Amino acid sequence: MAIYALLDWDTLKKYDVSIKDFCKTAKGLKAKILQYRDKNSSIEEKYERVLEIKKYWKKPLIINDTVELLPYCDGIHIGQEDLQNLCDTYNLPAFEIIYAIKNGEWRIENGEFKIINDNSQFVNQNSQFSILNSQFIVGLSTHNKEEILEANKLPLDYIGLGAYRPTTTKITSNIIGEKVIDLIRFSNHPVAVIGGVKIYDKIPSKFKVIGSDICRLMSSRLKKKRIFKKK
Repeated sequence: MAIYALLDWDTLKKYDVSIKDFCKTAKGLKAKILQYRDKNSSIEEKYERVLEIKKYWKKPLIINDTVELLPYCDGIHIGQEDLQNLCDTYNLPAFEIIYAIKNGEWRIENGEFKIINDNSQFVNQNSQFSILNSQFIVGLSTHNKEEILEANKLPLDYIGLGAYRPTTTKITSNIIGEKVIDLIRFSNHPVAVIGGVKIYDKIPSKFKVIGSDICRLMSSRLKKKRIFKKK
């Protein structure tokens, strides 16, 4: 069971933890993947933070939902609503959306994410914005057996499953708790358990997604350092 570090910008601010210190701690915990989640900042601010994260994190970097920043990352984690919005925008089924994202059949044009398909009016193989013949990691949030079974039909690299516990980083009324152990068995994809997961939790999944607990650990260490310096 590997650690999948979740760098949530609002949580970093809450605990007064820097991107550099978070990445350093994630590396110390031997995290395999890091996801950057930021629900409130502008696209320009997110872009600058992605570049900063990449200074300190050399393993796979996943962007949460913000498809416009996918060219600068190794993959994307998508929520159920965000996937549906992409399906509605491009009038394509979920399988084709995931397949297109995963295989680089898209581009960023004038700051907007575009899916490339046979009916597209903007295909230009020579465009400097083309991201073709690339492979990207794609993960999808799931919350119950029905969503897991639907995810099994999609060409995903993993699913996020939760929430395991209540968490302050995201409002959720669906707390799975120990039922997560039974639900994991329904997935054909590797499972990353999300939501209130702690560093020392033992969960029989491929990944456990740790965010707030890393920040709490860092905050505690920084406080001890400040106290030591005052003595």
